[in-house]
Amino acid sequence: MKNKRMKVLFLVNIPSPYRISFFNELGKICDLTVLFERRTSDERELEWFNNKIINFKAVFLDGLKINKDKALSFSVIKFFKKNLYDFIIIGGYATPTGMIAINYLKFKKIPFGLNADGGLIDNNEFIGKKMMKKYYISSADFWLSSSKITTDYFQYYGANINQIYLYPFTTIFERDLIKKPIDSKIKWELRNKLNISEEKVILSVGRFVYSKGFDVLLEACTKIPKEYGVYIVGGEPTKEYGEFVRKFNLNNVHFIGFKSKEELKEYYMASDLFVLPTRKDVWGLVINEAMCYGLPVITTDKCVSGLELVKDYENGFITPVNDSKNLAEKIRKVMKDNELSAKMSKNNLIKIKKYTIENMAKETMEILESILAERENN
Repeated sequence: MKNKRMKVLFLVNIPSPYRISFFNELGKICDLTVLFERRTSDERELEWFNNKIINFKAVFLDGLKINKDKALSFSVIKFFKKNLYDFIIIGGYATPTGMIAINYLKFKKIPFGLNADGGLIDNNEFIGKKMMKKYYISSADFWLSSSKITTDYFQYYGANINQIYLYPFTTIFERDLIKKPIDSKIKWELRNKLNISEEKVILSVGRFVYSKGFDVLLEACTKIPKEYGVYIVGGEPTKEYGEFVRKFNLNNVHFIGFKSKEELKEYYMASDLFVLPTRKDVWGLVINEAMCYGLPVITTDKCVSGLELVKDYENGFITPVNDSKNLAEKIRKVMKDNELSAKMSKNNLIKIKKYTIENMAKETMEILESILAERENN
């Protein structure tokens, strides 16, 4: 591959900001084409889709919108021609378009890989759903995995363990990394700017949907000191959340609307602890972002990024899902123990160093080069 640029084709559902950042970086080191099933998602603000496409060719497929962020597009087939690309990688194997792509590539005997941001095995799923997942996932020739949990997920559904490759999954650029924990003076300056009056600040970020578990965090707030300010950033809260806050007089809980990446950065830097009480996240990129700013992290055993990156007493805590009592206990432990909090902050800055967009693109390219070299040797 020293004499020519590798040609790579990706298929994904929507142009999420983190995907665009990754593709722009990967496009610097290969000839990259990305097929998008849709331009937007019904559950995201339009401001979220604001990243510029610079270093790769983007193609938005024609098709029928399905659910909130999927599509049915038969036009994807015309892009799959033998020897046109060195690699074809399917990211949306659970979408109608992804299924069409996999069936066509399998029928035509065109090699392809599957990429997953994450995955959690469901031991209670319907047998028919399990068999369908196994069919589509096992059809690939190689798999790009974000974590050990995702690797187990792939293997459970029929992937060849010898062809599963780990890469660091992230939203963070090298320029985003800070070298040391945020100075208290800077924190207070940011808090004044953001109208944060509490002495201790807990941050959570995400859409106000059931799966994020913010109701569990609110229940935990009834069991922690009222001096802790809790800021949940991500949009308009549901009616039920507002009623819960009023019922229990949680004046220390604040709902903050959608914020851009730069605006959100200030909230991270002004906070003392990050909490993601999710009921299920196949990754949870906000964990990466919180670690990037040296925040101790508390999340659940249903968050893949937490299971991959967070260790109890080292850089945060993993709590059982839906357990507000345990969550409150861990929040109090971190907030009251300054020595523990400081240790967690430093450890997170060390651990997150390799999780940059630049390294994500570099390691993905190295994986593809190793697969190509193996092909040529065989």
